[in-house]
Amino acid sequence: MKKYRLKDLDCPNCAAEIEGNLRQLGGVRAVELNFAASILVLDTDNPIEAIRHVIKQVEPDAEIVEQSDAKSDEDTDFDIKRELVLIGIAVVLFFVGLIFSNKLQATPYSIGEYLVFIPAYLLSGWTVLSSAGRNIFRGKVFDEHFLMTVATLGAAAIHKLPEAVAVMLFYQVGEFFQGLSVSRSRRSIKSLLEIRPDSANLIIDGELQEIKPEKVAVGDTVLVKPGERIPLDGEVIAGGSQVDTSALTGEPVPRSVEVGETVLAGMINKKGTLTVKVTKPLAESSIAKILDLVENATGKKAETEKFITTFARSYTPVVVFGALAVALLPPLLREESFSTWIYRALVLLVISCPCALVVSIPLGYFGGIGGASRRGILVKGSNFLDVLTQVKTVVFDKTGTLTKGVFRITQIVPKNGFSETELLRLAAVAESQSNHPIAQSIREAYRGDITPVSDYQEISGHGVRAKVNNQAILAGNDALLHANAIDHDLCKVDGTVVHLAVDNLYAGYIIIADEIKEDATQAIRDLKALGIEKTIMLTGDNQPVSESVAQKLGLDDYLAELLPEDKVDAIEKLIEQAGKDEKIAFVGDGINDAPVIARADVGIAMGGAGSDAAIDTADVVIMTDAPSKVAEAIAVGRKTRRIVWENIGLAFAVKGVFVVLGLVGIATMWGAVFADMGVALVAVLNATRALR
Repeated sequence: MKKYRLKDLDCPNCAAEIEGNLRQLGGVRAVELNFAASILVLDTDNPIEAIRHVIKQVEPDAEIVEQSDAKSDEDTDFDIKRELVLIGIAVVLFFVGLIFSNKLQATPYSIGEYLVFIPAYLLSGWTVLSSAGRNIFRGKVFDEHFLMTVATLGAAAIHKLPEAVAVMLFYQVGEFFQGLSVSRSRRSIKSLLEIRPDSANLIIDGELQEIKPEKVAVGDTVLVKPGERIPLDGEVIAGGSQVDTSALTGEPVPRSVEVGETVLAGMINKKGTLTVKVTKPLAESSIAKILDLVENATGKKAETEKFITTFARSYTPVVVFGALAVALLPPLLREESFSTWIYRALVLLVISCPCALVVSIPLGYFGGIGGASRRGILVKGSNFLDVLTQVKTVVFDKTGTLTKGVFRITQIVPKNGFSETELLRLAAVAESQSNHPIAQSIREAYRGDITPVSDYQEISGHGVRAKVNNQAILAGNDALLHANAIDHDLCKVDGTVVHLAVDNLYAGYIIIADEIKEDATQAIRDLKALGIEKTIMLTGDNQPVSESVAQKLGLDDYLAELLPEDKVDAIEKLIEQAGKDEKIAFVGDGINDAPVIARADVGIAMGGAGSDAAIDTADVVIMTDAPSKVAEAIAVGRKTRRIVWENIGLAFAVKGVFVVLGLVGIATMWGAVFADMGVALVAVLNATRALR
């Protein structure tokens, strides 16, 4: 797969047509054109010239360059000065024609009027005329350019030159503002892409060498000075500082880092000098995956976008034939004036242009995705923004999602002659190879030397089994003891508990406590305020702990002591019970909960900064550990959809009114022009609200 950038591509319909034509080209295995980000992804054996030829057939002004050749600070997609000069000259000629209308019409054959208005017409409408002509030669007649061309040439034919120029001029003004909006949206993506590090200070034999981050290998050591961006994911091996993580998480509060802590590419070093040992190449870093998500998110289109694209293709021919019927049938059937009905048909063509819908809807979704990313919420496609609006039930994992996942030992209860010290040592040794937060808390509490283990085995949802000095150790929950027929006197213990058995003899248990996150309670309140009907918690923890957490947070329901496969079954049951338009969201840490995240209608992963599983599996990635962001993500989805439907409603309402007014002879072409371009401009400006 190769990535290219398309310059000077400002037409969503053209982008869709280019993508379709490339898909039909021999030797193309996969193609995806992201209009919002101006990015073309291709898997093909064809030379670049063959691809360029297909693009030029649809959009002659578009240029294709390799992504590596496209500078991030260039803004060649929209030449503001050039557009303003052309519009300015056309406006001057237009007003000269209006002011001196009577004198120009008094010239022989009204030649003065033609000499003023025709240049204004060509300056403002040449791109429309040329596009319509090219499409006709390729057999693709019906599009908005064809509508504009027929309407304006028809107006010129019945000697309505000012109206013909007005249609083209105001269409061009509308296109100018649409271009500005698209350019602004693309710049918002570019500002996100600027967090990509440009260079790294590689330490070689005590000397610093500045090289590109992609050339740094895993295991190399880099120096990060104050004010510099951390170039690659790694571990701090010397120094300490505060880092700005806002580019990744959307959170403005700096984070302190010390020796042994992980730092990620894209973070900004604020104070001290850091020496970092690289743990991942740039291509596999969190920042690379995040940027890839942001660039490609709009490739997954919402159903509304797909409908509008399909609708526009069918809508334009219907409008053309409808206008033809308006121009011909009344004069033929009722012997009325042809000029009157031709003029009304031209008004119908102008007002029926679908530009407001075609441009503003993708722009709205693009703005929603960009606005969410600024808040530290990555949405993998505009289709998931739509799904978020239909969420009625939010299901949470407990550990690491609603609670901090930072466990502390609160009680050690030895049995059968074991001491507290011995019980803690056995637990630490048995859990020495586990990455679970509970295992980490036990090792931290022990702080002694760990004896090597053999025959280590993790038993999903139960615990671990290991051999230490020829002793068989079991460490896990009550179900693990029952599964191995270990006699013990206490099954139900308040709190998160780790039972231990040595050579089938019960050795005692360790109680571990977890803390609820500061904003977890507010997160549930915010979801309720948004109208979420059910909040549920699924956890592998025991019944007493789960009940306590659920009560403190005000959850509607909870299911405890679940294995990973039980969580999937629980989600599937909720999906079966939900109504047609009621979606289920699952929020987890993206590692243990990957199967559930994948199965839910919309999977939301917490703490995406640093978690590969979160980025790969989820539909929505929250870059912080704050559960309150879930409600924020749903709110962004609802706001985006509301803006999109506001644009659809506005466009159809205004156009419907003016179609009726045009048919009865009340609306003039002037009114049609202002209504059409006014709706397009309002829709585009409204769509940009989604960015905020």
